Amino acid sequence: MTEVFLGQIMMTGFQFAPRGFALCNGQLLAISQNTALFSLLGTQYGGNGQTNFALPNLQGRVPVGFGSSVDGAWQPPVLSIGQTGGVESVTLLVTQLPTHNHLLQGTSVAGTSRNPTDKLYGTNTASLYASSGSALVALNADTLAPAGGTQPHQNMQPYKVINFCIALQGIFPSRN
Repeated sequence: MTEVFLGQIMMTGFQFAPRGFALCNGQLLAISQNTALFSLLGTQYGGNGQTNFALPNLQGRVPVGFGSSVDGAWQPPVLSIGQTGGVESVTLLVTQLPTHNHLLQGTSVAGTSRNPTDKLYGTNTASLYASSGSALVALNADTLAPAGGTQPHQNMQPYKVINFCIALQGIFPSRN
């Protein structure tokens, strides 16, 4: 295997961290046992900076680049190393949904068919649909109403699970 830099993060397709690595799961490490790694990471990802520091937590997250974009036409907000953003679930409220109508119509004529092809909703009889040439009437406003009860929904992009691991041993990177 090639030599790695101390603090280098790599992706793995298995369920454990290889020897000399730790999972990027936000765990706290003792500064006294990891002084070189602490000198690189500091408390960017957490910890008290006196006795411990945290490793990055990349569980359920997507790493993004640090600093400004090299593409002058695309300048998203500048992010700091260790900054987190986004949420895994979102609760939508009725006030966040765009106003819109559902123009579903029916007829007051009795339904004569259970096949919806070229038919309209008819009055409540044994059959549901009436001839499409029948007089149109608006449905009761309660037929279509807000739903969801302000319950959260998943807000995660599509994903394939892999583990991110950080090197606890390796070459100390030079700054030039």
